[in-house]
Amino acid sequence: MNDYRQLADRIADDITAGRLRPGERLPPQRVFARRRGIAGSTAGRVYAELVRRGLVVGEVGRGTFVRAAPAGTGRALVEAAEAAAGTAAVVNLELNYPSAPGQSELLAATFAPLLRPDVLTEALRPAPALGTAPAREAAASLLATPGWHPTPDRVVFTGNARQAIAATLASLVRPGGRLGVEPLTYPLVKEIAARLGITLVALAADEGGVRPESVAAVHRGAPLSALYLQPTLHNPTSLTMSGERLRHLAATVRALDIPVVEDRIWSFLADPPPDPLAAHAPGLTHVVDSLSKRVAPGLTVGFVVAPAERVEALAAAVRSGGWSAGRFAVEAAVRWIGDGTVRRLVAAKRADAAHRQRIVGKELRGFVVRSDPRALFAWWELPAPWRADTFTAAAAAHGIALTPGPAFAVDPKRTPDAVRLGLASAPERDLRRALRVLAGVVGGAL
Repeated sequence: MNDYRQLADRIADDITAGRLRPGERLPPQRVFARRRGIAGSTAGRVYAELVRRGLVVGEVGRGTFVRAAPAGTGRALVEAAEAAAGTAAVVNLELNYPSAPGQSELLAATFAPLLRPDVLTEALRPAPALGTAPAREAAASLLATPGWHPTPDRVVFTGNARQAIAATLASLVRPGGRLGVEPLTYPLVKEIAARLGITLVALAADEGGVRPESVAAVHRGAPLSALYLQPTLHNPTSLTMSGERLRHLAATVRALDIPVVEDRIWSFLADPPPDPLAAHAPGLTHVVDSLSKRVAPGLTVGFVVAPAERVEALAAAVRSGGWSAGRFAVEAAVRWIGDGTVRRLVAAKRADAAHRQRIVGKELRGFVVRSDPRALFAWWELPAPWRADTFTAAAAAHGIALTPGPAFAVDPKRTPDAVRLGLASAPERDLRRALRVLAGVVGGAL
């Protein structure tokens, strides 16, 4: 039955129209159920649907709060009453797509040759999961590091990184299987796992990253089908595992024969990118990457560098899931990589990341903020008595959208009172002002 979705639609309409304001608390689920004359389980599904749509935030026992209203056309960072009325442009620190000055003009120059009728005819044909020989060569050269040079015949193409993750997990983990992950993991992986019937298992981690002994202990308790890890510029903490930790982790997965999905989406910001776990465990590691952050999200390509014996199985998963890359996007990617466009964009985005981290350091000086000078996000550990959900709601009331820490938590009983700040998408002036407002909210000045 879809009745719960209809109820969710009504609440969504109230949020959009401003009848429910950013920061406003929804009634407890039992009260909502009683008022609507529905079962408590149905009320739970309504609230879960609102969370899935990104309209509310909250946790059991703390409450559910309306997030920022849809962006309007007015100025940003206005008073809460104005934001509630929908007249303010939201400063979005949730989205995190970096852009470089002149990016569109640089990319546009590449499209001209693709639009010739003879070239366009070929570019509009379906793209095979294994791409073309030039595409495999280009991807392998793009993803190489000083100590790791993937062979082109191991590259599989998808529409984007999310599809690459989904296809790889679908090919490795059967429904009901267990996937070991960092205690804080990419929220989309949580969603993919739920849809594929995969159980996520939080591994123990310290300041150096996932602890190899935790992998072994968890696997002994009940076998893990695979691991999903972000060893380089981990989202949201910005942690990068040391070479020593990677070698110990590689030795562990080799001894236990556990496949690994290694997410390298943000690794391009490091100069040069450190060697992946795949350099130490090539027979087990599936490296996932894409062009969405390097180039732009609207026309992107995802890559998986798979162990040689798993290429065909992965390609089959891509085809069966409908996750294939578009041929036009693949052809554009080959040109962007070959003519130096990607290299120039990466250099500009690295410089921008360093600049934005300096802004964070200045505006949030004195607070506990975990980050890396190369990253385009920061992990803000909130001081007591702030909770992640209430702070996110308070930020929304000032026209600022954040990602609450519980969105990344694997264990619902261990949710951090922290928020992730996405630094890439907001204009620099808005970012600076938003951070000042948030610092004032924490300090009680606003």
